[in-house]
Amino acid sequence: MGLERWLIILNHKPQTTNHKPQTREAIKQSNNKLAQSEKIRYHYMKKYLLLGLISLSAVAGKSQTLITYGKYNVGKQEFLRAYNKNKAADSAISRDKAIRDYADLYTNFKMKVQAALEMRLDTLSQIQSDLSSFRQQVEENYMNDELTFKNLMTEAFNRSQSDLHLVRYSISVSENDLPEDTLKKYKVVQELYEQLKSGKADNITLNDFVKKVDMGFVTVFSLPYAYENIAYSLQPGQVAKPYRTKKSWHIFKLVEKRKSAGKWKVAQILFTSPDNADEATKARAAKLADSVYQLLQKGSDFASMARLYSDDKLTYLSGGEMPEFGTGKYDMAFENQVVKLSKDGDYSSPFKTDFGIHIVKRLSYTAIPSSLSDETFAYELKQKLLQDDRVKIAKEKFAKDVLMKIGFVVSPAVKEADILRYADTAMSHSDMSDAATTTTISDKVIVNMKGGKLKGSDWLTFVLDYKSNSELYKNETNAELWQQFKKLSALDFYKKHLETYNEDFKYQLQEFREGNLLFEIMERNVWSKAGKDSVGLKEYYNQHLTQYTWGPSADVLVVNAVNETLAQEMLDSLNAGKSWKQMVDIHQGELQADSSRFELAQLNYTNDIPAGKYTTITRNPDGTATFMKYFRFYPDGDGRSFEDAKGMVINDYQMVVEKKWIEELKKKYQPKVNEALLKLIISGK
Repeated sequence: MGLERWLIILNHKPQTTNHKPQTREAIKQSNNKLAQSEKIRYHYMKKYLLLGLISLSAVAGKSQTLITYGKYNVGKQEFLRAYNKNKAADSAISRDKAIRDYADLYTNFKMKVQAALEMRLDTLSQIQSDLSSFRQQVEENYMNDELTFKNLMTEAFNRSQSDLHLVRYSISVSENDLPEDTLKKYKVVQELYEQLKSGKADNITLNDFVKKVDMGFVTVFSLPYAYENIAYSLQPGQVAKPYRTKKSWHIFKLVEKRKSAGKWKVAQILFTSPDNADEATKARAAKLADSVYQLLQKGSDFASMARLYSDDKLTYLSGGEMPEFGTGKYDMAFENQVVKLSKDGDYSSPFKTDFGIHIVKRLSYTAIPSSLSDETFAYELKQKLLQDDRVKIAKEKFAKDVLMKIGFVVSPAVKEADILRYADTAMSHSDMSDAATTTTISDKVIVNMKGGKLKGSDWLTFVLDYKSNSELYKNETNAELWQQFKKLSALDFYKKHLETYNEDFKYQLQEFREGNLLFEIMERNVWSKAGKDSVGLKEYYNQHLTQYTWGPSADVLVVNAVNETLAQEMLDSLNAGKSWKQMVDIHQGELQADSSRFELAQLNYTNDIPAGKYTTITRNPDGTATFMKYFRFYPDGDGRSFEDAKGMVINDYQMVVEKKWIEELKKKYQPKVNEALLKLIISGK
């Protein structure tokens, strides 16, 4: 096993990929339920039905057979697992109809997947690569102790609901301190603690040892986990007992606790002057800040002022816009001013921080959700947790459990003293890589597992790789490396055989595999086939002319810009007679425009918009901006030409092609549903 593999196991970092599975899976997650609704127009089916069905599949369990197709079958438990995971929340549909419709849908799905297997589509290199990449993406989610991880998630959520204003007192220590200095610092920190605890903080004289830092407000993940635990154990006014780290003593005092202030998106104009600037230079910066503030009050555009005057080199080109941030991200003086802005569009008067003079405009505000049912927030917390040191708690617990699950036992055939001694022998050999495979213990089994074993050569290779990496090796003893080797090799074995030990992972992998096969065979047998049948498409269009008509519509120019400032620049240019195509070419990637006929329902049209004039600029939630121009209006019911309707025709024609294919599959597989068992399922038994 190479060092790269060991490092992956050691760090437990999820591996990412740019292969298609990530896209398919993402679409699946958001659309799987929509795919099953009878109310969806079929022209959405290509996008939703297939990818929704990705999550329908499950590995057949040992249960009563509900569906048979050819020599294959679906058990009751498999069906219920899929149904309960994907059932629609439409209360207007009876349970009887919902389950029967789902049984039909699921039967068709399984027949299509089986047809793909018989075409050996599962052997395609892309399908196999997709599955391998998907496995790498999700397997790390199953490499933690679930209960411990869940508790850490709950803890992080609870802490996210409040912000803490902390003051920290610290005293530096060193391994080189003399014993008398160590004792002296210990006495100082104990005396300081007693003074703070008794409420005499205002009378404390800070000596050369003690540093006081007002940390401002912090929240979950703002501090190292050990500090965070101390902070959230306090009530306002309380002082924590001294806490010793390798380099310092720390005492934390909780000044104030407030409900989470949420997150802000702001723009700023920053005026800086060098640290060693004279008073005249500082005064000029302050005067310029005041002048810009006066211009803003008279109606000047904030983004334009930022581009002209801001010294923030990271944001001035984007009108001063900063990434969204929350409590504890920036200097307390800066954050306090942001909190004061009560509504979007408000901006501050000039204020000073250590970085210069700021004017800040609030662009948007997001409150911290009060429930983990908010999927976006839950996902954000989970990602932070996976990247935080505290996740090691769950990983360590998990590693201990893994040793038991896989039956990890050190072989008595080789003494531990020899295991450690031969590690040094291999390191001192002139050809270390050769020594790993030729040493006395190389071919001897040193560890047994259920379905696997490790030899001395595995251990020696690990030691050689580890000790040869200067960034990784921290002078651990061979005994310490032996403990690490056992843990990492157990985790590696478990990960490689994850399907054996985790049913949910087995199902998820199978779901993705079958979903990918479905995607591939639908592309071949339905989507591409229908799209390429020009004769069939035209014939279908001519037979269904009445269903391809326009609703109330208009010829419209739609312009989208990355921000309001660019949208205004575009609008000014168009009013000045410039070509919209020319402007799009100049601002490639920042401007998009399309002149075409659209149904008014697509554009949120209101009756007060006249033809021939540009609309006002609308700022979208993602920060982009849009405006339009209506040239000509059309009444409801105009027929669409074949070209105008082609996309709709293709989607509708796909329905015809798929229906014919399903009929062929039914003739081949002769699917049957166990009616007696289905009735029991409907009755909830």
